[in-house]
Parts: sequence; C-alpha cells; structure tokens
Amino acid sequence: MEEKKMTEKESLELITAMIQRTRERYVGDGNILLMWGYLTVIVTALVWIMLITTHNPAWNWLWFAIGIVGGIATPIMSKKSDLKNGVKSYSDKITSQIWTTVGLASVVATLFCFGFALKGFNPWGMMFVIPLIIVPMAEIAQGIIVKEKSLIAGGAIGLCVGLFTFCCIVSNARLLINWFLPLFMFAFGCMMIIPGHIINRKAKMQR
Repeated sequence: MEEKKMTEKESLELITAMIQRTRERYVGDGNILLMWGYLTVIVTALVWIMLITTHNPAWNWLWFAIGIVGGIATPIMSKKSDLKNGVKSYSDKITSQIWTTVGLASVVATLFCFGFALKGFNPWGMMFVIPLIIVPMAEIAQGIIVKEKSLIAGGAIGLCVGLFTFCCIVSNARLLINWFLPLFMFAFGCMMIIPGHIINRKAKMQR
C-alpha cells in the first residue's frame, strides 16, 4: 500500500497544530514557573537577610535548597500536568528536553565548582551564570516555541542581568550582597513569577 505524502500546506498545518497544542498545554499551567520563581526569591531573600545580620558565610549553603526542593517538586508537578493534559506532542518533547538540558548543566556546573573549591579556588560566582544566562535563554526559546510574549520579555530581562553579572565576574568586580541579591531577585521575578501569573490568568480566561 502506497503511503500518502503530505503536501506543504498539510505539513504547515500539522506543525501549527502541534505548536498550538503545546501552547495550550504550557499556557494552561504556569505553576512550575511560579514554584521556581517564588522558591528562588524566598531562598535568596533568606540568604540576604542572614548574611547581613550574622555575617556568617555558612548561610550560603541555603542556596542548595533551590536545586533540592525544585528538583523534587518539578517531576511531581510535571507528572500531574501530563496526566491532566494527555499525550505529549513532538513540540512538548522539545521543550522538555530544553529544560532537562538546563537541569543537567546546573548539576555539572555544581560539580565543577566543588572540584575547584577543593583546590582552594572560589568558583561559586559562576553559579549565578547558570540561572541568569542559561535559564533565560531556555525561557526565551520556550516563549518562541509557544508564542508567549511574557516568557520572551522575562527571559530577555533575566539575560540582560546575567550578561551584566558575567561582565562583573570576568572584570573581578565584587558582587556585593547589598545590591546584587536584590537584582537577582528582580531578575527571577521578571523571568518566572510575572510570566507564571500571566500564563495562569490566560488559562482562566480560556476556560
């Protein structure tokens, strides 16, 4: 039996339908964005307050709570979303792979930092590069795929903060907690919290 070949129009319609379905799934649930956004802002605020009041650098270990809590919560929330929304499309798988890559990059970066720290170096400033450069780029890509402007705009703001941070690091400019941690929280508010609320609001309007 001869297979039917798709016309260019049919191919475009299929791709458009896949993107639209992915957008409906993604725009239907901004809770994962909100979880990461609020988790990061709360932990950052706690680290900021404790460092200012106690001057004890041991409080920096609290940063690992972001990865631990977020890493546990994300698969649970994703599984619930998958059960609710049904079978994933090809576009869904692409977006999932984007964020999986970000997660793996974060793990590898953490291991490298531990390795350098054991040799007496202080590489931990690089850990701000991951959330402020790689995460915004992934978010912009996500926004382009699902055609969500809030993700693109939020990612762009986060990326600008990340590039500024990277320039500070390579220039040996000190990232003082009095101004950098509030800037870090601002970036995540723009990247995660605002888009998450916009996405959830759109989902309610579509129901």
